[in-house]
Amino acid sequence: MSTKRFLGITVLADFIINEGVDGVLDNLVDRAGATAVALNPTVTAPSTEGEGAFQPPSDAGSSPRLFDRPLWGKRALWVQSAPSYEPNVSNYKDTPYKPRKANDLTAQYGHLIEKFINAALDRGLKVYFQMSATRPSGLIDTDRPLLPNGRRPDRMADTGCLASDEIRSYNEAYVHDLLETYPQITGFRPDWPEYPCYKLDEAFQDFNPKVKVWAEREGFDFEAIKSDVNTFYAYLHGRLKNQDLTDLFGPNRGKTDLVVYLKKYPRILEWLTLKTALSNDLIRHWRKIITKYGGSDKELSVNAFMTPLTLWTGLDFNAAADVCDAISPKLYTMHWSVMVEFWGRVLLNNNPGLDEAMVVKSLAHLFDLGDDITAEKISDYGYPEPHEAHPIPNEPQIRKIEQAYAEVNGKALLTPLMHGYGPLDDFARRFKIVADSPADGVWINRYGYLSDDKLNAVGKTWCTI
Repeated sequence: MSTKRFLGITVLADFIINEGVDGVLDNLVDRAGATAVALNPTVTAPSTEGEGAFQPPSDAGSSPRLFDRPLWGKRALWVQSAPSYEPNVSNYKDTPYKPRKANDLTAQYGHLIEKFINAALDRGLKVYFQMSATRPSGLIDTDRPLLPNGRRPDRMADTGCLASDEIRSYNEAYVHDLLETYPQITGFRPDWPEYPCYKLDEAFQDFNPKVKVWAEREGFDFEAIKSDVNTFYAYLHGRLKNQDLTDLFGPNRGKTDLVVYLKKYPRILEWLTLKTALSNDLIRHWRKIITKYGGSDKELSVNAFMTPLTLWTGLDFNAAADVCDAISPKLYTMHWSVMVEFWGRVLLNNNPGLDEAMVVKSLAHLFDLGDDITAEKISDYGYPEPHEAHPIPNEPQIRKIEQAYAEVNGKALLTPLMHGYGPLDDFARRFKIVADSPADGVWINRYGYLSDDKLNAVGKTWCTI
């Protein structure tokens, strides 16, 4: 009897409350053919405008997104939330971070989460909790990353310092809490055990003093690294010239420049190595606490940026595969597109005289967004509207999956995480790329963007491979 290829879908509890346990599972299993589901231990209800959180969440500084599946009759709305269980406060005695408090929503809807987990397991699905790797509730400033000049970076993702013992203690308390309440869970999917790089500033984190302590303990010359990286940061924010982009803009796509800059700023390579070592250390900590409270059979499956962006984030696919059961590099093509806008506008605003076409094409080459880049304006990229196809062709997506697969080298499952956002035809195109790839499976984020037609397309494609 053959084993089904892995197919996971992430589901917010909002939809379990709206569509019912069986309604969601029927769609996941019968329509799409899913073998796994990830959810969050949170329950929600509609709230008045401006109170709670807006769904779909603001992404890239705006909210062009709309759900394909309505919540309480709407495709976008404000919601209030609460944990799905009563946290054990005593688990958090070793961290300044405390759990969210249970409330009336917990009492009203919390039982549905356990009911859903048990029903999914009964149907043969693996069930995971998806959470941030470094973002406790109420993140404090001393645990936020810093630039080499000491300022706080302009960021899209408000994640914490990977070297923070306080955050790691919170992670341990949270995992302990969840495994006490839901011991039947298959495993955990921590998001961003690395430093996100959506914006240019984010690529230059983290010079938090806690990283200095960790780095020097591990043998890194932190102050020398900080000096070189700060010089390079200043160069990109005032001294960049068109001639500096010639190699990156042209057919060589920056291969020569990479060597030139490493010679000019030799500590940059050590800085990238430091971020990789720190990411690896955090992932090992996640493995340790999951095993401590759940045993070695509880799975660790991490979400991460896709190559070549991992050069700046610190995630090392090969090293992570030594301790993870699976790795899910993100095929978030709407983010790759908007990164050209984010990085490009900073470079243009800080370096008068730069040619916009050179900047756009250079960044598209740097991020590997296509074989033949014809875009000349920042507006050619950006965040696609719900009806717009994502402007990333098939070839670079295929390359990135194959590269990540090669780096993992069979030591763990490679299950790329693609996004459900976008029109049906473009979603189906992007899904088929993963289906036809050598990847061990796929995750789709999130159920709210998966109309019945999209779920049917997933099932039709997946059952033919």
